[in-house]
Amino acid sequence: MNGMNQQQTSFSQGLSAVASRTILRNVYIWMTLGLIITGVVALMVANNQQVVYAIASSPGLLMMLIIGELALVWFLSASIHKLSTGTAAALFALYSGLNGVTLSFIFLVYTANSIATVFFITAGTFAAMSLYAMTTKRSLEGWGHYLLMGLIGLIIASVVNIFLRSEAMYFIISGVGVLLFTALTAYDTQQIKKMSDQLTGEVGEEDFVRLSILGALRLYLDFINLFLYLLRFLGNRR
Repeated sequence: MNGMNQQQTSFSQGLSAVASRTILRNVYIWMTLGLIITGVVALMVANNQQVVYAIASSPGLLMMLIIGELALVWFLSASIHKLSTGTAAALFALYSGLNGVTLSFIFLVYTANSIATVFFITAGTFAAMSLYAMTTKRSLEGWGHYLLMGLIGLIIASVVNIFLRSEAMYFIISGVGVLLFTALTAYDTQQIKKMSDQLTGEVGEEDFVRLSILGALRLYLDFINLFLYLLRFLGNRR
């Protein structure tokens, strides 16, 4: 009897674990994994002077890394439903690692203490906006069009300022970037929550993982961009 009771208890615990597993929960797990990979790679590269010098002295190599990141984001977003879960996970990890390589240069520009401080501020802001998105009864659906236009405008302004090198424009772009990605965090979180509520339990295991990775990529990009724009304001330069 004791053995049967233990089996029933174990089975009930298993059902409970499956029931509590949602796409939204998995999104945060994958996003956290991506941030860990990025942080570890960035620290390793920043502490290797030879690698840093090789990248810094070769603009072509740095451009290839950036283009590779953009291509990976586009390919993963467009093709994830056709990829195996193993391939999708590997590409997400690869992107997180490549991002760590390019982000390693922030350790050469800003102090480690200010980077850590801004990271925790970013995490707090991200958590607050995510909580708002998950608890508010207001639909943020209408934000999408304006956020897309703002993102396009931000990219164009950033490219133009590469040539103008205007400090005033740099400041404005940074402020807009903080506001934009703060809003995008709330918008994307609510969209992912809706998807999670609708599809959790309705999709197979492979689609469950694919959707989790796709959602994690969106929130990962929001977090990283919010962190970088906040760092422009709050980071102490060396």
